Amino acid sequence: MSALSLSRAGRGTGTALAWGGAAVYPVVLFLTFSQARSGFGQLETPVAAGLTVVVVLLLRRRALTTHAILLSAWILALLAMSSGAVAGLLVLVTDVSSGYVAATRPRKVAVPVAVTTCLLQAAAVTAFLHADEILLVTVLLAMAVTFMAGNSVRTRRAHAEAMREQATAQAVAAERLRIARELHDMVAHSIGIIAIQAGVGGRVIDSQPAEARNALDAIEATSRDALSGLRRMLTALRKDDPGAAPLGPAPGLDELGRLAEAAGDAGVTVEVLASGEPRPLPPDVDLSAYRIVQEAVTNVVRHAGTDRCRVTIGYGDGELAVEIEDDGHGGVVGTGYGLVGMRERVALLRGEFAAGPRPGGGFRVAARIPAPAAAA
Repeated sequence: MSALSLSRAGRGTGTALAWGGAAVYPVVLFLTFSQARSGFGQLETPVAAGLTVVVVLLLRRRALTTHAILLSAWILALLAMSSGAVAGLLVLVTDVSSGYVAATRPRKVAVPVAVTTCLLQAAAVTAFLHADEILLVTVLLAMAVTFMAGNSVRTRRAHAEAMREQATAQAVAAERLRIARELHDMVAHSIGIIAIQAGVGGRVIDSQPAEARNALDAIEATSRDALSGLRRMLTALRKDDPGAAPLGPAPGLDELGRLAEAAGDAGVTVEVLASGEPRPLPPDVDLSAYRIVQEAVTNVVRHAGTDRCRVTIGYGDGELAVEIEDDGHGGVVGTGYGLVGMRERVALLRGEFAAGPRPGGGFRVAARIPAPAAAA
């Protein structure tokens, strides 16, 4: 049996024992306080205290079931030993579990739990202690404070989660808009080449048929590349572009040398390696691969705390592999919206993306992008 199977079996046995203890907890608590009332109970008290801790820890697994066990157990304890101390423990323990329910469950669940708990607390205190109005008001206020604290925790957690989702959505939208602008540059550049070649072909078609044929070949190749990029990306991008798109041609992997020089000026030496046979890539794949390297190297400069990283470009059969590794102090997957943008680019090209700390230290970003051969 593997270590993982043994670990799972051990956890399962521990959980079963914990729930078995929770099942007998009300009886143990009742017997403990009954013995204490008679002047005994030195042996039972540590057992009851230990079971109380075990049952409270089970709140994380099944909050409602555990809360019901705690409530019933402490009402029985008050029945066994009617004293102000036991009543105080009843209110304290069950208010804490009720507050946990309020912090982790929707309000439509937490409110009935709080109301039911408060009514049962008040009924038990009244029946077994003949409490006056002041004690009942204290019970009510304690429950109200606990519920508001738990509800506040739940509200803040929900708000933080909503803000994270909104920020991620905004990062994805911004990255898509950026890709749309770059795609605009790519298409505009291709159309410009087509227009020039068409003009050349039109002027020499009678006098130089071979030159006109070359112009038509260039038009075909350029238009195929442009259409391929449009087909892969344009339908997935938003159509609105409120900003002005830059007019220069889009960068590609042939500019990694300049990127490495810029990183070197910032104090990070970038080692660029290539495997496989380099070949012309579709413009959208070339651009996205460059942007992934650019963002990953920028993250190394800003966050890795190292002076060296490696960029590996692998030209495979029908795909392009991009890998950026460093030996810095690593990072946490999902932090920062640069990773969101890289993942979005790869997803639009129907590729695979992974990012995370390396086993030996440092951080690794890797992408595999389908890359059919570009038209010559």
